[in-house]
Amino acid sequence: MAARPTWQGHLKLSLVTCPVALYTATTSAADVRFHLINPDTHNRIRMVPTDPDAGPVERSHLVRGYEVSKDEYVLFDDADFDKVRLESTKTIAIDKFVDEAEIDRLYWDDPFFVVPEKGAGVEAFAVIRDAMQKQGKVALGQLVLRGKERQLALEVRGKGLVAYTLRAHDEVRDADDYFDEIPKVKADADMVEIAARIIAQKEADFDPTAFKDRYDDALREMIKAKTKGGKGLVDVAEPDDTNVIDLMAALKNSLKGSAGGARKPAAKKPAAKSAPRKKTA
Repeated sequence: MAARPTWQGHLKLSLVTCPVALYTATTSAADVRFHLINPDTHNRIRMVPTDPDAGPVERSHLVRGYEVSKDEYVLFDDADFDKVRLESTKTIAIDKFVDEAEIDRLYWDDPFFVVPEKGAGVEAFAVIRDAMQKQGKVALGQLVLRGKERQLALEVRGKGLVAYTLRAHDEVRDADDYFDEIPKVKADADMVEIAARIIAQKEADFDPTAFKDRYDDALREMIKAKTKGGKGLVDVAEPDDTNVIDLMAALKNSLKGSAGGARKPAAKKPAAKSAPRKKTA
């Protein structure tokens, strides 16, 4: 396995313990990244910490400051952070099990693959994994990751486990603060019925490979064109807002269009269990 583990320690369920490693389950390696370049010299710009009075400052000399009021800061150096740094127990202790549906999707955060270390601990890992699968539950535990205590939700996936960090309660905003102002509108029953039929015609299996980032794709095409000395622009048209007056006509036309291109769906194969998040608010 080429990737380096993000964390190494033990997974513990009651008296059953096994050594495991956590690997980041997502990657941003495919993102298009840019550097700042001076167009006159073609030199890459280096960011140098600068004091408005003293000029350039060595980064190693800097400390962090928390603004308590306008232009007033409390200063913190490395020794201060060491005093509150949490010691990692190097153990993910499973303390309870819940139904997946009990965890609001807004709380799911970053996923990690949980892999047993080779050796005698693999059997203990299999016992924990298979027991979780038999009960159909998601395990909850905690660990210290990058100096911060995080709660985890662990679920069975194939031969391994996936651990999702969970956002703290105060990190998730109350939806009512945003949705309460939405006007109450009684939707026309006929329109709802037509919309429901459109949804039924567009039913499909989830295929993550079908999702493309058109912006990144356009950037890559432009990079390719510029590399060859040419110029390339890709326009992406924005959809028009729905005209409320013609909503019924638009629904009927959508239904006709969907019906014309609709195929009888093939018999569905049992889909691999997909993550309910990101199941990526």
